[in-house]
Amino acid sequence: MTKKDQETDVEFIQSLAELLRENDLTELEVHRDYGGNKALNVRVSRQAMVAAAPQQVAIAAPAPSAAPAVAAPVADAPTAAAEDPSQHPGAVTSPMVGTAYLSPEPGAAAFISVGATVNEGQTLLIVEAMKTMNQIPAPKSGKVTRILVDDGVPVEFGSPLVIIE
Repeated sequence: MTKKDQETDVEFIQSLAELLRENDLTELEVHRDYGGNKALNVRVSRQAMVAAAPQQVAIAAPAPSAAPAVAAPVADAPTAAAEDPSQHPGAVTSPMVGTAYLSPEPGAAAFISVGATVNEGQTLLIVEAMKTMNQIPAPKSGKVTRILVDDGVPVEFGSPLVIIE
């Protein structure tokens, strides 16, 4: 590989990193085949930063007398885990990166709706990945309490899709 090829590859990798940042992606993988025995495999990834929920703290003002200061009781602030649907015990997550579809075809009725009762193994939705329609089955029987994705939106591996209780 020549120095010019290396410089071109470095520019290519930098442009992939910029594409990753501009589109708020977490991972990008590319294979470039130069012919013969020459190829370039590049995987660019970054960690998504998760901001913690702000916590409320009450501090008692010092008392003017010699009596000890007593803090007022504070209501428990909601934690990030309680608000994060992926941490819910009934969350069904995406097993792959793709596009989520709530019905088998455009214009057809949705597989599920909020409040519907589902059986284990029943199709909840479809995730299209690489032109393949992958049915996402219910891991357990129960009631659908939340649908966390819209029809036709991209999803990532591990994204919460539905909550079944």
